[in-house]
Amino acid sequence: MPANILYGDHEEELRTQMTGELVFIGVGLYDEYGMSLRGQAEAKSSDFLFMEYYTSVMQGLQLANLKEIVGKDVKLLSRKDVEENAEKLILAKAQRGKVGFIVPGDPMVATTHVDLRLRAHRAGVRTSIVHAASVVTAAFGATGLQSYKFGRTVTIPAMWQGEFPESIYAGIKTNLGAGLHSLVLLEIDVENNRFISIPLALRQLLNHSETKHETAIRPESLAVGIARLESPDVVTKAGTVSELIEYEFGDPPYAIIIPGQLHFMEAEALVAFCGASKELVTPK
Repeated sequence: MPANILYGDHEEELRTQMTGELVFIGVGLYDEYGMSLRGQAEAKSSDFLFMEYYTSVMQGLQLANLKEIVGKDVKLLSRKDVEENAEKLILAKAQRGKVGFIVPGDPMVATTHVDLRLRAHRAGVRTSIVHAASVVTAAFGATGLQSYKFGRTVTIPAMWQGEFPESIYAGIKTNLGAGLHSLVLLEIDVENNRFISIPLALRQLLNHSETKHETAIRPESLAVGIARLESPDVVTKAGTVSELIEYEFGDPPYAIIIPGQLHFMEAEALVAFCGASKELVTPK
């Protein structure tokens, strides 16, 4: 297919005029060793290196060791730096050289990074991505649930105004109605040291269900709590909602899975890998 058919004449002309480069480099879920060899090579060949640490917590990350691995300085950027001052701090440098932007997890899972990539494109800067482990895929593997049986992912914010957001419960309810699993991400506001724990998130979902006279999530519903994926002390605990509300998961980051209809292999995996009782995962 001719390029101008895909992009349009203006977009194709812009692509041919692009200078400089911005490389998004994923560093995985737990520490600096989650960065791939390709990611390390891209970082080492960059003229400038930045890293954001506000979209997730990496409990094992040691910035000094990361700098040693890539052989150069890494400047940490705040959310405000990236979302409000990227043109001055990042893109101006990327227009005249190669900038590496290191991010927790897989780079484009966070919408803020998609926005930055689009802004780079508009500024005439080439972009590329070095992917890494993400909670979105690691949660499947850690629990043994099948990736193609998940529906829409929802996020519970670290805090909200007024009532619990209806869209969160509605997303889970819709997934369950289709027999699909729900991955529920629990937001961390790193810069203000705020997060929502697994027990509190489940309590909010249960309270919403009871207040609105819903039945999608009940005290006896099956749920899986996940803490610190990829770390040496990762926790994947399956049980009823009421059981997990009383469970101690330790430090963040956290995620929850509300399973839909289970394949027999998924049921076995929840027993083997997440400590579920056979009675809980056996179809009634």
